[in-house]
Amino acid sequence: MTLKIVVTGAAGFIGFHVSKRLLKEGYTVIGIDNINDYYDVNLKKGAFRAT
Repeated sequence: MTLKIVVTGAAGFIGFHVSKRLLKEGYTVIGIDNINDYYDVNLKKGAFRAT
């Protein structure tokens, strides 16, 4: 059974890298982010495409 982990802020800098590492380690990652416009929205959407 694979452990499922929820990462909040998954499209942000830290959340993206944590999620990427967890995926590499074999975990199932459920990423949550509200994609607000405080930072460039295109950067956040790009983070989701990269995984």
